[in-house]
Amino acid sequence: MKSKLAITNREFKLLIKPQGLDRRSRITALSDQILQFCKKSKVEFFHLDNATTGLRNIYFYDTPGEDFRRNNIILRVRESRQNIWVDDWCEVTLKCRTQDLAQSHRFDPSPKKSIKSRLRLKEEILRGDAVGSTRSIYSNNAILDAVPIDSLFDRSLASAIKFFPGLSTLSINKQEPLRIVGGRTNKILEACLPIGNLVFGDGVQAHCEIAIWMKSVGDPIVGELAFSYRVNDANRGQAKAHKRADKFFKKLQVELSSWLEIGSTKTALVYGKPE
Repeated sequence: MKSKLAITNREFKLLIKPQGLDRRSRITALSDQILQFCKKSKVEFFHLDNATTGLRNIYFYDTPGEDFRRNNIILRVRESRQNIWVDDWCEVTLKCRTQDLAQSHRFDPSPKKSIKSRLRLKEEILRGDAVGSTRSIYSNNAILDAVPIDSLFDRSLASAIKFFPGLSTLSINKQEPLRIVGGRTNKILEACLPIGNLVFGDGVQAHCEIAIWMKSVGDPIVGELAFSYRVNDANRGQAKAHKRADKFFKKLQVELSSWLEIGSTKTALVYGKPE
């Protein structure tokens, strides 16, 4: 592991070309190729044959001048959908994501004490400049699982600070309005399909899934193949397993090179700026 700061999660991400991703046969082909690659690599893969695809709306809030983005802050909302219906409760995440772990860790995303949350300090491992290489970014996250949609921010930075006091430490005019990045028509429809679990060693088992971002059904923007696992006191010292995951990710890029899309993260595509 790269730092004495307590990473809680490691997540490996590959952007996938969008063409045809709204066709089940295309996703099946990708899943089958991953399965065969795991057999060749002698990595156990517990494949899920009948997993249910989840649907949700995703959008981001920022000021008109994108002050959050300039301060490495991401404020994201996920609305779960049951068929066409949007739930009354949504997930809200505030994160500081940078290429420097200490810098990410210095920002406190915690909500006010009365709000239940999950805190995560993630290492996100991305494809590097060349196929078969890697680079890491680090995100310090607070995740609120059940925020009533009708109680969401009243479109001002001051209202967001009522949820997340740490935002008040940023050098941003507190009177700035908040808006959905790209406007309300820039909401993303995400389809997420779990495909299985990868085992890299004792206590290091990664959940693997494919996500497809669409403007609307049948209009894919990009896909993402990701696998992630928790890091805790029990497996933190399993250096061999962590290195095996790193090596697998590099070789997987070569195996899936014809599938890969250029870019870093899905969020970067929404903002139109690299991360």
